[in-house]
Amino acid sequence: MKEKYIQKIANELNLQNKQVESTAFLISEGATVPFIARYRKEATGSLDEVAITAIRDRLNQLEELDKRREAILSSLIERNLLTDELKEKIEQAETMATLEDIYLPFRPKRRTRATIAKEKGLEPLAQIIYLQQDDIDPFAEAEKYIDEEKDLKTVDDVLQGARDIIAEWINEDQDTRAKLRELFAIKGVFKSRVIPGKEAEGIKYKDYYNWEEPVISAPSHRVLAMRRGENEGFLSLRILPPEEDAIYILESTFIKKHNLCSEQVRTAMIDAYKRLLSLSMETEIRLETKQKADLEAIRVFAENLRQLLLAPPLGEKNVLAIDPGFRTGCKVVCLDKQGKLLYNTTIYPTHSEEKVKEAENIIIELCKLYHIEVIAIGNGTASRETESFIRKLNLKNVHVVMVNESGASIYSASEVAREEFPDYDVTVRGSVSIGRRLQDPLAELVKIEPKSIGVGQYQHDVDQTLLREKLDDVVISCVNSVGVELNTASKQLLTYVSGLGEKLAHSIVEYRNANGPFKSREELLKVPRLGPKAFEQAAGFLRIRNAKNPLDRSAVHPESYSIVYKMAEDLKCTVQDLMDNEYLRRKINLKNYITDKVGLPTLNDIMDELAKPGRDPREEFELFKFADDVNKIEDLRVGMKLPGIVTNITNFGAFVDIGVHQDGLIHISKIANKFIKNPAEVLKVHQKVTVTVIDIDIERRRISLSMID
Repeated sequence: MKEKYIQKIANELNLQNKQVESTAFLISEGATVPFIARYRKEATGSLDEVAITAIRDRLNQLEELDKRREAILSSLIERNLLTDELKEKIEQAETMATLEDIYLPFRPKRRTRATIAKEKGLEPLAQIIYLQQDDIDPFAEAEKYIDEEKDLKTVDDVLQGARDIIAEWINEDQDTRAKLRELFAIKGVFKSRVIPGKEAEGIKYKDYYNWEEPVISAPSHRVLAMRRGENEGFLSLRILPPEEDAIYILESTFIKKHNLCSEQVRTAMIDAYKRLLSLSMETEIRLETKQKADLEAIRVFAENLRQLLLAPPLGEKNVLAIDPGFRTGCKVVCLDKQGKLLYNTTIYPTHSEEKVKEAENIIIELCKLYHIEVIAIGNGTASRETESFIRKLNLKNVHVVMVNESGASIYSASEVAREEFPDYDVTVRGSVSIGRRLQDPLAELVKIEPKSIGVGQYQHDVDQTLLREKLDDVVISCVNSVGVELNTASKQLLTYVSGLGEKLAHSIVEYRNANGPFKSREELLKVPRLGPKAFEQAAGFLRIRNAKNPLDRSAVHPESYSIVYKMAEDLKCTVQDLMDNEYLRRKINLKNYITDKVGLPTLNDIMDELAKPGRDPREEFELFKFADDVNKIEDLRVGMKLPGIVTNITNFGAFVDIGVHQDGLIHISKIANKFIKNPAEVLKVHQKVTVTVIDIDIERRRISLSMID
């Protein structure tokens, strides 16, 4: 690990060198972020997952910078262009932009106007003009270079070639590029215009038909919206600062005097800006603003995903799940407490009277036969009609819950679903997914590609690699914070456990199928290809509900079992006694168990686990019901107060499901009676809220809501 990395990252993140160094070492050894955060607190000074992730990502960035630095140095050495001065500049460059600016004059190029002019022998003339000496007449000097064979027929031809060379020098000047880069960042303006003739076709981008906004203040969602409009061919988009400001920077740098040579340099300078520098800087600022917008959009998406994955689970209940539909009917499945498919059929509660009666009898009979405790209804087409049908049955001791089915159709057609249910069609698989995501949202949603779950915005426009990495981080964090029941977890859920991955998850399931349930964590070491390192990373996050050793049911890591055994021995009791008896736990003096490797942070975590072994950090499940008399957008009236569930949060507001098949928007200004910078300060995904309808646009299917009294 390079020492300079450690110091730099520590300064940037306001951490101690030791914290960064220890974290970097653990990462280099293959430790995962959840494992480091949970089980290596002494080493890192109790850094949380956010800080550890930041260290990991910054290490990767600096390594990429160094790779590029080495590639540039190698290229220059091969071409015999590397001087001591140039080498020092390259080695001191701290950003990719600075590094590329240094390299720009030496980068192998296609033939440019400047290189053609150099081939014609005009570089000495360009150098003379560039010096801007008072006693030099550029026109007289140019006459010396007229050569018809070189296509230099006139003085103007010669001077144009010299100016092309000067323009390239100006374009490649490192300090100039740095100043213009700053100008574009601070004073650049997005200018969006509609493509003539596309006004009707691109109506959804109407807000951006004649739009200007400073780069420095443009929010991520508008940047991505304008870029999408441009990519779809409806908008033209430029990012430029005031031209006079850019010209002033160039003049103050390159115009030394007021003479004939200076006029030539000035002409070359303006050409350099319009033809080279402005386009280059605009490309850079477009890339930079896109990267910033991507990061913000991904951050919002990731936070929404976290909240959705950690939504309260219903728990172990017998569930009847319904995927509603009109023409094709409603697909019904019955699941046991562990989510096992017991039965499936189809009912038609919106068809003829005969079909409705038949549907009633089927539901009543299934509820009795499978001891159904909860009915889960997908919130898609015909959901409210199906809900109304079910509620009219007045089923005793059976709760009815509307379930967000975003992504269920993607799961039902996936390879994962086909592997789970090879003998059933997509409709059955979709219904099972609806029921299971009510029982345990996390366990079911991990089977769906995160970006398909429906809580992001512009997810198809952002950097897909970065999106996948960040969303995977969230899923891994959520799975490991909750913990996984080893004997019931799917291969998909096990895949996200610290240290496992897809292959080891598959091996665990195969071993479980062949040998029956795991009886202890230690038995994991018998799984083919699961070695001590993977065991160390994974064991603490895996639970065995009925294990003989009560610690196997907890988040206490096996490496710390000996500590708990010693505590029990000192108190002359069993480990189970320690878990059951608060009085015994109070008698423990933690200082007696501190060692070189184990300090108070780990010991406190152990005590928390003994008090509540394997506790689930998710909130308790609460029943929710939409308004009875509001089933479609046409039922809405301005002023209505309605219950709703937050489905998505953006920087400009929150979307809420109010049971009409079209989410309404609470603009950020309508969320609270006080100023808030971000809706996430007040709201989270899956939160239950009461909203007031303030506007309805039936034609555009838009509903405006408010939470302000």
